[in-house]
Amino acid sequence: MRRSTRTGGGVLTLALLSALACTAAALPTSTQTAGAQAAPAAAPTVEEARLERAAPQEILRRSGFDTVAPRFVKALAGASTYREAQEVVDRHGAQVWRRAVDRAQGRGPAGGDLSRGDDRPLYWARLAMTRELRAWAPGFGLSDRDRDRLVERLERTSRGQDSIRFAGKGLRRVLVTGFDPFTLDRDIRIGNPSGATALALDGTVIRTADGRLARVETAVFPVRWDDFADGEVERALRPHLRGVDLFTTISQGRPGRFDVERFNGAWRGGFGDNLNIGRTGPVPVSDPASQPQWTRTSLPYARIVAARTGPFPVYDNTSVTEVPAGGAGPVVRPDGPTPGSAARAGGGGDYLSNEIAYRATLLRDRLGLTVPGGHLHTPVLEFDRANTTEITDPVFVKNRSDIVAQVREVLRVAAAK
Repeated sequence: MRRSTRTGGGVLTLALLSALACTAAALPTSTQTAGAQAAPAAAPTVEEARLERAAPQEILRRSGFDTVAPRFVKALAGASTYREAQEVVDRHGAQVWRRAVDRAQGRGPAGGDLSRGDDRPLYWARLAMTRELRAWAPGFGLSDRDRDRLVERLERTSRGQDSIRFAGKGLRRVLVTGFDPFTLDRDIRIGNPSGATALALDGTVIRTADGRLARVETAVFPVRWDDFADGEVERALRPHLRGVDLFTTISQGRPGRFDVERFNGAWRGGFGDNLNIGRTGPVPVSDPASQPQWTRTSLPYARIVAARTGPFPVYDNTSVTEVPAGGAGPVVRPDGPTPGSAARAGGGGDYLSNEIAYRATLLRDRLGLTVPGGHLHTPVLEFDRANTTEITDPVFVKNRSDIVAQVREVLRVAAAK
């Protein structure tokens, strides 16, 4: 997901794992008494409220994912303690992620006539589940804090963030992240090719360009500023970065092209997220005193750009926007940042795609790792120009399929030694 200051603040497109697992040992003490007074149910979020529109309902119905939330509600009704509620949330969150992955990879029933590679059923089904969880009034006491913890568990499990398992001996390990759809108030039908890529590649084994086998594990992230400020990216990635051979965060970028982003900046540009919240200022991280203004990709960008990976051109993007040392305002630098400058946009802009790349590569550096890693922007996922109302069309399906296939080829090249 990209918002670039190089176009006068216009949105080109968006880019593109919360806590790995809350231990069940420390159960809340104030919510375990049967019959205790529960906190009032929370209202739906801005993101959840969009479910009432026609397109999300059609996406759910035509994929069979309209059954996900009702089954979840039925299971919740059988939970008589907080621990049982945790178990329901974990089970159903993991199931909807696995169902979306299986559907994208051709396993099991399609559930409807919507193309299998579509990432949108998972997005809308998750929101239907979190909306029901916010409205749930159990027979035992449930505080606001404990309800929020359940929502966090559901978010984590339904995004694949706690199911990363690099099984198989002798395989290289490739970690990939994608994003939810975004700018849904502009077009409620939007999907995100990075999310579709995550579903298509999770758990797959690819043969790299040098003939070795590599296992790909994936997860998806929300398009929400505050989730990132809460450390979701670091909590999800930290347990795995030491053991991977390659990682890349992926998001949707510019029309008709891929970009390997060379530099990532420590700045938030303020564009509204999926909750219609904007945040402007330095990227909030732990230990801000040691926070660099820029991080760099360690992906083999020259090899990626030179390879024939698919129909879209791939660029080594070195442009940034900075405030030069001693300068008064932002300046575009086509060849990267100058010494002592303050970041205002990385190559990937100043939105959450830049931020996930910044956070992932900063974590790499703080862990003292030399593993190849960085950010890849995909082309924009586009509908047929004549289609302004339908939720899908052949151009949309082919465009998504072409993008996913080319990402797979990029990974084959990047993961080679």
